[in-house]
Amino acid sequence: MSSLYEQLGGRDAVNAAVDIFYRKMLVDSRVSGFFDNTDMDRQIDKQKAFLTMAFGGPNNYSGLDMAAAHKPLVDRGLNDMHVDVVVEHLASTLRELGVGEEQIAEVARIANSVRDQVLNRAA
Repeated sequence: MSSLYEQLGGRDAVNAAVDIFYRKMLVDSRVSGFFDNTDMDRQIDKQKAFLTMAFGGPNNYSGLDMAAAHKPLVDRGLNDMHVDVVVEHLASTLRELGVGEEQIAEVARIANSVRDQVLNRAA
C-alpha cells in the first residue's frame, strides 16, 4: 500500500496544494489575521515539510512541535472554529487538484488528530 503522500502525487502535489491552501487562507477573513506578521515564504516552506512528513513522505520537518508552534496563535484566540476553517480549505484545495474523497477524508483525519496539540489542550 502506498503512503498518502504517494497517493496524493508526492512532492509536486503537496507543494501545489500548500500554495493554493495559503492563497485561500490569506483571503478568508475568519483566519487571515493570524498571518499578519508572518513571513509567508518561510511559513509555506515549513508547511510543505510538515505535510510531507505527516502524509508519510520524507521527513525533513525541523520546526517546533504543534503546541509550541501554535501557542502564540492560541494566545491570540485560535480556537476550534479556526481549525475547522483549515480543514475546510485543505479539503477544497485537494478537491480542486482532483484528489479523491477517500484521500481527502484521510487528510482531514490527520489534521483533526493534531487539533488538541495545535490548540494547546492536554490530550
